[in-house]
Amino acid sequence: MHAQRSAMVADIRRQGVKDERVLKAMGMVRRHLFIPEKIRGRVDPYGDHPCPIGHGQTISQPFIVAYMTKRIEVDPGMRILEIGTGSGYQAAVLAELGADVYSIEIVPELADHARAALASEGYDSVKVKTGDGYKGWPEHAPFDAIIVTCAPAKIPDALKTQLKDGGRMILPVGTGIQQLVVLEKTAEGFREIPDLYVRFVPMVRGAD
Repeated sequence: MHAQRSAMVADIRRQGVKDERVLKAMGMVRRHLFIPEKIRGRVDPYGDHPCPIGHGQTISQPFIVAYMTKRIEVDPGMRILEIGTGSGYQAAVLAELGADVYSIEIVPELADHARAALASEGYDSVKVKTGDGYKGWPEHAPFDAIIVTCAPAKIPDALKTQLKDGGRMILPVGTGIQQLVVLEKTAEGFREIPDLYVRFVPMVRGAD
Protein backbone atom coordinates (compact mmCIF):
# COMPACT_ATOMS: atom_id res chain seq x y z
CA MET A 1 0.00 0.00 0.00
CA HIS A 2 3.06 2.31 0.09
CA ALA A 3 2.54 3.38 -3.52
CA GLN A 4 -1.10 4.24 -2.82
CA ARG A 5 -0.08 6.34 0.20
CA SER A 6 2.50 8.17 -1.89
CA ALA A 7 -0.11 8.89 -4.57
CA MET A 8 -2.53 10.11 -1.88
CA VAL A 9 0.09 12.50 -0.47
CA ALA A 10 0.88 13.81 -3.96
CA ASP A 11 -2.83 14.47 -4.51
CA ILE A 12 -3.12 16.31 -1.19
CA ARG A 13 -0.15 18.46 -2.17
CA ARG A 14 -1.76 19.27 -5.54
CA GLN A 15 -4.88 20.43 -3.69
CA GLY A 16 -2.86 23.00 -1.78
CA VAL A 17 -1.60 21.50 1.49
CA LYS A 18 2.13 22.24 1.46
CA ASP A 19 3.04 21.63 5.12
CA GLU A 20 5.81 19.04 4.83
CA ARG A 21 5.37 17.72 8.38
CA VAL A 22 1.66 17.09 7.79
CA LEU A 23 2.35 15.46 4.43
CA LYS A 24 5.00 13.21 5.97
CA ALA A 25 2.59 12.14 8.73
CA MET A 26 -0.11 11.39 6.16
CA GLY A 27 2.40 9.24 4.31
CA MET A 28 3.36 7.33 7.43
CA VAL A 29 -0.07 6.37 8.80
CA ARG A 30 -1.47 3.22 7.19
CA ARG A 31 -4.99 4.46 6.50
CA HIS A 32 -6.32 1.12 5.22
CA LEU A 33 -5.74 -0.54 8.60
CA PHE A 34 -8.07 1.92 10.31
CA ILE A 35 -11.00 0.79 8.17
CA PRO A 36 -12.82 -2.12 9.85
CA GLU A 37 -11.79 -5.41 8.27
CA LYS A 38 -15.31 -6.35 7.14
CA ILE A 39 -15.48 -3.12 5.09
CA ARG A 40 -11.84 -2.88 3.98
CA GLY A 41 -12.10 -4.89 0.80
CA ARG A 42 -15.07 -2.90 -0.54
CA VAL A 43 -13.51 0.58 -0.59
CA ASP A 44 -10.42 2.34 -1.89
CA PRO A 45 -8.86 3.55 1.37
CA TYR A 46 -6.50 6.00 -0.34
CA GLY A 47 -8.93 7.57 -2.81
CA ASP A 48 -9.92 11.24 -2.52
CA HIS A 49 -13.21 10.57 -0.75
CA PRO A 50 -14.57 9.62 2.68
CA CYS A 51 -14.60 5.92 3.57
CA PRO A 52 -17.41 4.22 5.48
CA ILE A 53 -16.49 2.60 8.79
CA GLY A 54 -19.94 1.38 9.87
CA HIS A 55 -22.57 2.80 12.25
CA GLY A 56 -23.31 5.57 9.75
CA GLN A 57 -19.83 7.06 10.22
CA THR A 58 -16.90 7.72 7.88
CA ILE A 59 -13.21 8.55 7.76
CA SER A 60 -12.93 12.01 6.21
CA GLN A 61 -11.32 12.29 2.79
CA PRO A 62 -7.52 12.53 3.01
CA PHE A 63 -7.38 16.16 1.89
CA ILE A 64 -9.76 17.26 4.66
CA VAL A 65 -7.78 15.33 7.30
CA ALA A 66 -4.58 17.01 6.11
CA TYR A 67 -6.20 20.43 5.81
CA MET A 68 -7.75 20.43 9.28
CA THR A 69 -4.50 19.13 10.77
CA LYS A 70 -2.55 21.92 9.08
CA ARG A 71 -4.97 24.59 10.31
CA ILE A 72 -4.48 23.76 14.00
CA GLU A 73 -0.68 24.04 13.59
CA VAL A 74 0.36 20.90 15.47
CA ASP A 75 3.68 20.93 17.31
CA PRO A 76 5.24 18.03 19.24
CA GLY A 77 4.01 17.86 22.81
CA MET A 78 0.77 19.75 22.17
CA ARG A 79 -2.27 18.48 24.07
CA ILE A 80 -5.07 18.01 21.55
CA LEU A 81 -8.70 17.05 22.10
CA GLU A 82 -10.41 15.26 19.23
CA ILE A 83 -14.19 14.95 19.14
CA GLY A 84 -15.33 12.04 16.97
CA THR A 85 -12.62 9.35 17.10
CA GLY A 86 -14.34 7.26 14.45
CA SER A 87 -11.76 4.84 13.10
CA GLY A 88 -8.85 6.42 14.98
CA TYR A 89 -7.18 7.62 11.76
CA GLN A 90 -7.19 11.36 12.49
CA ALA A 91 -5.86 10.66 16.00
CA ALA A 92 -3.05 8.60 14.49
CA VAL A 93 -2.05 11.47 12.20
CA LEU A 94 -1.96 13.85 15.18
CA ALA A 95 0.08 11.35 17.20
CA GLU A 96 2.47 10.90 14.29
CA LEU A 97 3.12 14.64 14.55
CA GLY A 98 4.05 14.21 18.21
CA ALA A 99 0.84 15.45 19.85
CA ASP A 100 -0.67 14.05 23.03
CA VAL A 101 -4.14 13.11 21.83
CA TYR A 102 -7.32 12.78 23.88
CA SER A 103 -10.15 11.51 21.70
CA ILE A 104 -13.86 11.00 22.41
CA GLU A 105 -16.20 8.69 20.49
CA ILE A 106 -19.90 8.29 21.28
CA VAL A 107 -20.37 4.92 19.49
CA PRO A 108 -18.92 2.21 21.78
CA GLU A 109 -18.16 -0.20 18.94
CA LEU A 110 -16.17 2.46 17.07
CA ALA A 111 -14.31 3.47 20.23
CA ASP A 112 -13.31 -0.17 20.74
CA HIS A 113 -12.23 -0.47 17.09
CA ALA A 114 -10.18 2.73 17.30
CA ARG A 115 -8.41 1.63 20.47
CA ALA A 116 -7.46 -1.68 18.86
CA ALA A 117 -6.34 -0.10 15.57
CA LEU A 118 -4.29 2.59 17.30
CA ALA A 119 -2.63 0.07 19.60
CA SER A 120 -1.83 -2.32 16.76
CA GLU A 121 -0.17 0.51 14.82
CA GLY A 122 1.88 1.63 17.81
CA TYR A 123 -0.07 4.73 18.82
CA ASP A 124 -0.53 3.57 22.41
CA SER A 125 -0.28 7.11 23.75
CA VAL A 126 -3.64 8.14 22.22
CA LYS A 127 -6.32 8.09 24.90
CA VAL A 128 -9.81 7.15 23.66
CA LYS A 129 -12.89 7.74 25.78
CA THR A 130 -16.38 6.46 25.02
CA GLY A 131 -18.65 9.40 25.72
CA ASP A 132 -20.46 12.57 24.69
CA GLY A 133 -18.24 14.92 22.72
CA TYR A 134 -20.42 17.90 23.59
CA LYS A 135 -19.06 17.67 27.14
CA GLY A 136 -15.42 17.50 26.09
CA TRP A 137 -12.89 16.02 28.51
CA PRO A 138 -12.55 18.57 31.34
CA GLU A 139 -10.26 16.36 33.43
CA HIS A 140 -7.48 16.90 30.87
CA ALA A 141 -8.25 20.52 29.93
CA PRO A 142 -7.04 23.02 28.94
CA PHE A 143 -6.08 21.88 25.44
CA ASP A 144 -3.68 23.56 23.03
CA ALA A 145 -6.02 22.64 20.19
CA ILE A 146 -9.36 20.95 19.59
CA ILE A 147 -10.37 19.23 16.37
CA VAL A 148 -13.98 18.18 15.80
CA THR A 149 -14.72 15.68 13.03
CA CYS A 150 -18.53 15.84 13.17
CA ALA A 151 -20.82 18.81 12.74
CA PRO A 152 -22.73 20.52 15.57
CA ALA A 153 -25.33 23.17 14.76
CA LYS A 154 -23.23 25.66 16.73
CA ILE A 155 -19.91 25.61 18.56
CA PRO A 156 -20.40 23.81 21.91
CA ASP A 157 -19.74 26.10 24.86
CA ALA A 158 -18.06 23.32 26.87
CA LEU A 159 -15.40 22.92 24.20
CA LYS A 160 -14.72 26.65 24.14
CA THR A 161 -14.08 26.66 27.88
CA GLN A 162 -11.62 23.75 27.52
CA LEU A 163 -9.43 25.61 25.02
CA LYS A 164 -6.33 27.22 26.50
CA ASP A 165 -5.51 30.90 26.00
CA GLY A 166 -3.86 31.21 22.60
CA GLY A 167 -5.29 27.87 21.50
CA ARG A 168 -7.34 27.11 18.41
CA MET A 169 -10.21 24.84 17.48
CA ILE A 170 -11.33 23.70 14.05
CA LEU A 171 -14.74 22.19 13.41
CA PRO A 172 -17.52 21.97 10.82
CA VAL A 173 -20.56 23.97 11.90
CA GLY A 174 -24.11 23.85 10.57
CA THR A 175 -26.98 21.62 9.54
CA GLY A 176 -27.37 20.96 5.83
CA ILE A 177 -24.78 23.45 4.60
CA GLN A 178 -21.71 23.22 6.83
CA GLN A 179 -18.64 25.40 7.01
CA LEU A 180 -15.33 24.80 8.71
CA VAL A 181 -14.67 27.38 11.39
CA VAL A 182 -11.31 28.09 13.02
CA LEU A 183 -11.83 29.45 16.52
CA GLU A 184 -8.93 31.25 18.20
CA LYS A 185 -8.97 32.03 21.92
CA THR A 186 -7.33 35.40 22.56
CA ALA A 187 -6.99 37.70 25.55
CA GLU A 188 -9.92 39.68 24.14
CA GLY A 189 -12.16 36.65 23.66
CA PHE A 190 -12.89 34.27 20.80
CA ARG A 191 -12.17 35.02 17.15
CA GLU A 192 -14.06 32.98 14.54
CA ILE A 193 -12.50 32.54 11.11
CA PRO A 194 -14.85 30.98 8.49
CA ASP A 195 -13.17 28.54 6.13
CA LEU A 196 -14.09 25.83 3.60
CA TYR A 197 -17.59 24.56 2.97
CA VAL A 198 -17.68 20.87 3.86
CA ARG A 199 -19.94 17.90 4.55
CA PHE A 200 -19.56 15.90 7.76
CA VAL A 201 -21.80 13.53 9.70
CA PRO A 202 -23.83 15.35 12.39
CA MET A 203 -22.49 15.57 15.93
CA VAL A 204 -24.63 13.38 18.20
CA ARG A 205 -25.54 14.18 21.78
CA GLY A 206 -25.39 11.55 24.46
CA ALA A 207 -28.39 10.66 26.60
CA ASP A 208 -28.53 12.68 29.81
